[in-house]
Amino acid sequence: MFFKKEKEVVDLVIKHVDTVEECLNTALKTLEIYINDNIKEAKLLARRARVLESDADLVRHEIRDKLYSGAYLPLLREDIYKLVESIDKVANAGEAVCDFFLNQRPFFPEALKAPFIGVSRESLGIVMPLKLAVLCFFKGECKIDVVRKHTREVGMQESVVDKQEWDLTKAIFTTEDRILDFSHKRHLRLCLDDIVEVSDRAEDAADQLELASLKSMS
Repeated sequence: MFFKKEKEVVDLVIKHVDTVEECLNTALKTLEIYINDNIKEAKLLARRARVLESDADLVRHEIRDKLYSGAYLPLLREDIYKLVESIDKVANAGEAVCDFFLNQRPFFPEALKAPFIGVSRESLGIVMPLKLAVLCFFKGECKIDVVRKHTREVGMQESVVDKQEWDLTKAIFTTEDRILDFSHKRHLRLCLDDIVEVSDRAEDAADQLELASLKSMS
């Protein structure tokens, strides 16, 4: 019974991270399409991202119930749930950036479209190494060193996002585009904040995974 409950949790965690990945991929498509001026299609994709984020929440609740019913040793239960919560926050951030775009409708001048798409792909694409790390840990098919390799990749990608964020912030505020007044520049900066929040939350999840993996060795 003990091992059956653990397997049920593992299956649910895989389902959860798959849903989070789909949510982030859909959110990325939303941003790309919006920046390229197809707001109608972006609205449809944003609704899909919202549904996927809700689906991820439901799976998270299922995992919590399984843990409460006695899956895993007491030492690990809290860390596993915190890990799942932290992964869920990545999906929340993906949904939030879609909401920002479709509710506030930021305007992107032509010169800034490519950099915004670039940082969006890097920030939301961070779900790929995060998913590899999570699957590696829960499936038990990798050594701890391999799990840590994947979590380091999350950290390195987040650093790339930080650099892109710095460069794009400078580009926003130093542009000579006369269409952009200071309030417009501030709006684009807030938009950028929401985009990079995704990779920040992914790095938090990777840190939580490192902690859980260390405890699993004791």
